[in-house]
Amino acid sequence: MMTQRKSILCRLNSRQLPIHSRTCLFESEGSKNREIPSTDISGGNGGNGNNKNNDTNNSSGFWKDDLSNSNSEESGNLMDNWNNYIKGPDAKEDFKTYTVSLALALILRFLVIEPRYIPSLSMYPTFDVGDQIAVEKVTKRFRPYERREIVVFNPPDTFRDMMSQTYDSALANKKSKEALIKRIVAVGGDEIQVKGGRVYINGEVQDEPYTAENADYEFGPVKVPPGQLLVLGDNRNHSFDGHYWGFLPAENVIGRAVFTYWPPWRLGNEGMY
Repeated sequence: MMTQRKSILCRLNSRQLPIHSRTCLFESEGSKNREIPSTDISGGNGGNGNNKNNDTNNSSGFWKDDLSNSNSEESGNLMDNWNNYIKGPDAKEDFKTYTVSLALALILRFLVIEPRYIPSLSMYPTFDVGDQIAVEKVTKRFRPYERREIVVFNPPDTFRDMMSQTYDSALANKKSKEALIKRIVAVGGDEIQVKGGRVYINGEVQDEPYTAENADYEFGPVKVPPGQLLVLGDNRNHSFDGHYWGFLPAENVIGRAVFTYWPPWRLGNEGMY
């Protein structure tokens, strides 16, 4: 009877799998190696064929546990880094920088200059629907208003009264709070008249190359009271302006329009002065 030399070589996973997940090789001389499952040390499955599935499940569970542990470690590292940042000097410096930047932006927005969006064609062709303009709010404090300047303003009481007569209370209230944009055609002390489609100030016809067309209405003559302005839209026949609701108190002015910044192809201040 030929003596066969047999050896059992066990492979262990580099990650040190549990003992029941080890795999052995049974070697015989003159025969091919074949893979057999090792016996579960705990005695739960013996040598039956279910061990292969158990090996797979156990290995899969190990990898899931390992990945979960890795994610937990990463989360812990992130929290540690965040806590260290908050307690460190960099966080204080960044907070100061962001606070100062925000404060400057708010000061600029409320006291110096603000953006405005053009929602209608009342100022066409100077402004088109969708144009975005910059409105400066500083010079109104020391420089008197002049004819031809474009101003953004809060509507006067007469405008609000007309809105309440035209729309329901909710819509009228909303429209009365929306800022308007028009061009100054007369200031306090001026006598204004619109006739034959042209504007006359103190008896002199005005050259207005920025208007869309001549006015098809008559207005005045009337004298503008001190501290008041008369404003009209450049699109004279399609603008709800001073020839409907009268004079604008100068104190209602938010600021002067200084230039268009969007869209890029309309960049500039053409027609604003």
